Amino acid sequence: MRQLANNTIVPAAIINQKIYFMRGTRVMLDSDLARLYGVTTANLNKAIARNKERFPEDFMFRLNADDEKGLIFQIGISKNRGRGGRLPRGLRFH
Repeated sequence: MRQLANNTIVPAAIINQKIYFMRGTRVMLDSDLARLYGVTTANLNKAIARNKERFPEDFMFRLNADDEKGLIFQIGISKNRGRGGRLPRGLRFH
């Protein structure tokens, strides 16, 4: 289990459901990690950008169309294209 800053305990099973396999590695979407920490996706991405030296160079990447297809297959997300959505960022687990 993981305990967050606000002392909320998130069961490991919930976290494991948010980890996907992509580009040969385990990945969590930026929006899922932000939700777990109780912050907006934009603020999570800003914090990572401000502290790049704390993360491996390939820690975060923008998903491409092939990645999107894989996510649609793995978790059934709706297509973003044509609806004003964005492709999420993937966060790698090393």
